[in-house]
Amino acid sequence: MNLSFKSYYNLLADHIRPQRGRFFLLATLLFGSIGLRIFAPQIMRKFIDSALAGEALQTLTWTALAFISIALIQQVVAIGVTWLGENVAWTATNALRAELAEHALHLDMKFHNDHTPGELIERIDGDVTELATFFSQFALNLIANGLLMIGILITLFIEDWRAGLAFTIYSFLTIFILGKVKDIAVPHQKARREAEAQYYGFIEEQLNGTEDIRSSGAVDFSIRELFRHQGEILTHNRKAHFKRWIIENAMGFALTSGVLISIVSGYWLFTAGLITIGTVYLFVHYMNLLEEPFWAMTHEIESFQTIGACVERLTEFKALKREVKNDASSQEGAGLEIKSHPLDLKFDNVTFSYNGDENVLSRLSFDLKAGSVLGLLGRTGSGKTTIGRLIFRLYDVNNGSIKVNDIDIKNLQLESLRKNIAIVTQDVQLFKASIRENLTFFDRTITDEKIINTLEELELGDWYRNLPNGLDTELETGSKSLSAGEAQLLAFTRVFLKNPGLVILDEASSRLDPATEVKLEHAIDKLLKGRTAIIIAHKLDTIKRADDILILERGTVLEYGNRKELAENPNSRFYQLLQTGMEEVLA
Repeated sequence: MNLSFKSYYNLLADHIRPQRGRFFLLATLLFGSIGLRIFAPQIMRKFIDSALAGEALQTLTWTALAFISIALIQQVVAIGVTWLGENVAWTATNALRAELAEHALHLDMKFHNDHTPGELIERIDGDVTELATFFSQFALNLIANGLLMIGILITLFIEDWRAGLAFTIYSFLTIFILGKVKDIAVPHQKARREAEAQYYGFIEEQLNGTEDIRSSGAVDFSIRELFRHQGEILTHNRKAHFKRWIIENAMGFALTSGVLISIVSGYWLFTAGLITIGTVYLFVHYMNLLEEPFWAMTHEIESFQTIGACVERLTEFKALKREVKNDASSQEGAGLEIKSHPLDLKFDNVTFSYNGDENVLSRLSFDLKAGSVLGLLGRTGSGKTTIGRLIFRLYDVNNGSIKVNDIDIKNLQLESLRKNIAIVTQDVQLFKASIRENLTFFDRTITDEKIINTLEELELGDWYRNLPNGLDTELETGSKSLSAGEAQLLAFTRVFLKNPGLVILDEASSRLDPATEVKLEHAIDKLLKGRTAIIIAHKLDTIKRADDILILERGTVLEYGNRKELAENPNSRFYQLLQTGMEEVLA
């Protein structure tokens, strides 16, 4: 991908605009320092010429004090530039991280299934960190150094047109060389960033599978793979550093030539009586001063290698689009919201596959009336969990339609749809945050009183009263500080606080001790009142609440009908399951 100047400009403008006041102050300080740096040698030239001419000590003293004052002001400006630059960079990079994180969260589950968390961390944090100087000083430094160079050349022309012409030709030749070599390391820098993303993804994967790696004797394999990833990073790093070495050496040769030009031209003009010895100093000093923008440009170009690779990767990432789109605005009934509870749900000839391979669901149809409970049965891999994912629009169906309250869910606002549906699984995700934040998902409109009343209703009152800091008690990641039953009841608390019109219970009561299971059964009874529900289960006790039974076999309907009627029909599959024991048959 070849990025245009507009891509860099848009990225810079989008994240600098909110803090343009500080950015303009930074620009003022940078550009103001240019004048000081050009003016300072003029004072030193005057001091040298005055000293050689035998001027009074007082004149020399004032000239020296002026030079020292300007030098001190330059140091103060440098401190201000550093502080402001870091501040601008920190704010801009944090904003970009937030933007990328939000973008990642809105991408389809297919994307997240294909990319490890380690890869995303490297892209959201690693790449963005590399862009800190781009946001703070990269563009300004390029402009500032360009203006410094132009100011020096104009000053030299004023001093002597021949010296000005020589330095101008030299400057343009140097810039030409830099322009030719500036992009030679970008492909290697991009490849290095990609390799690092793969490396961090591998590390995350290995850490998550530590127990399996040890138990299966795969430690040696894991180490070999670790070295392989590191080797790839090293290879690309070497190539990038070699190309950068070429740039630095080309610049070093150019600057050495510039010093020679200044000495030769100064000597020639002085011996011809056209300039003073102070002006010779001026030429040499300006040449040394020219080294700064040239070296700065060199380093900026080196940084640009990394910046270009990072911007390219981030641009590619931001260009990723969702397949599941909130595109109701382009359809009839645009932006419809769900306003009535409980929800009516209808599957009409739904066919779905995850990657275009074998269908997980094939021509699935059922009609779940508002306030009814559907018991969903089937072996592992039959498509039960997929149904919940499709209702929630984590994926879109390939064919057919899903309707809520007689409206195709594609015509509903995603926010409204997901707000009115809740899924409870046996694997409860809890965050390293307070009890309050875990239960409300950071929704500040839910009052503490409502949370506590809900906990009491779900028989978690005693547990809550034993918390050291009440709702402010912080949980460990992955519910390590809770029993499986407590975690499951907290998941039910979330649902009660959300108050959805449709609830999907996906094996929510499995793996619990009998005492906790009794509490959970009570919670389910309360949860199902006034709501439509789908219960995915292996256990008979769980589906005793179901009005209808749907049995899946490899993504197709094996049996569908009223639970009581099926239970009394000796020829039904459900009847046979009841006789043989569902746990054994459906496992």
